[in-house]
Amino acid sequence: MERIQKVIANAGVTSRRKAEKLIEEGRVKVNGKTVRELGTKVSPHKDTVEVDGVPVDKEEPVYYLFYKPKQVISAVKDDKGRKVVTDFFEEVEQRIFPVGRLDYDTSGLLLLTNDGDFANLMMHPKNKINKTYIAKVEGKPNKEALNQLKSGVKIDGKKTAPAKVRIKSANRKTNSSIVELTIHEGRNQQVRKMFDAVGHPVKKLKREQYGYLTLGNLQPGEKRILKPVEVKRLKDSAVT
Repeated sequence: MERIQKVIANAGVTSRRKAEKLIEEGRVKVNGKTVRELGTKVSPHKDTVEVDGVPVDKEEPVYYLFYKPKQVISAVKDDKGRKVVTDFFEEVEQRIFPVGRLDYDTSGLLLLTNDGDFANLMMHPKNKINKTYIAKVEGKPNKEALNQLKSGVKIDGKKTAPAKVRIKSANRKTNSSIVELTIHEGRNQQVRKMFDAVGHPVKKLKREQYGYLTLGNLQPGEKRILKPVEVKRLKDSAVT
């Protein structure tokens, strides 16, 4: 017997956190009866679980590394009709979803999967998985600004965790710099807000690394399946 939210997540419908919301909203049924209690346990093999009237079937887990282009939503659908990341996976039969998100105007490395447990492991703040971004910012951050970023700046009323930061290059003609920033948090538009806080707004942003994974030779809009050893290494890094 397993908790119903875990069964839904393992079937690749959505993440466990979102599955809990679906349960609370009364959109989940077990053997024809609506269930709203999060602790409810079911048998994945004996009980019939439905989300919005659609039966949940357990899928084999799949894991993808995707180079998200700019102006693409990190979601499985968008009510405004904008392009979403799953539009690049139309040939994939499994019901995959993004692990976390990248902003609409941010490009770079994004993971997608149908494994809710894996997604939760990757996104949980306590696991502190590093993400490295390359930002083109206005001006050139001085030593004081860099130290602020390293020690943490206050955004949305809360101080960020310590970060790694270094200037890769600076251009006097365009009054801009290329800065590498590594953080393990995943707050809403965090990187942009951090640079805003030190007076150097972001002009362009790309995530180049997630944990030990990099984009390699992928081009925007391209993807590849993660190898089992890569998935294991990510899981191991999250629990150590």
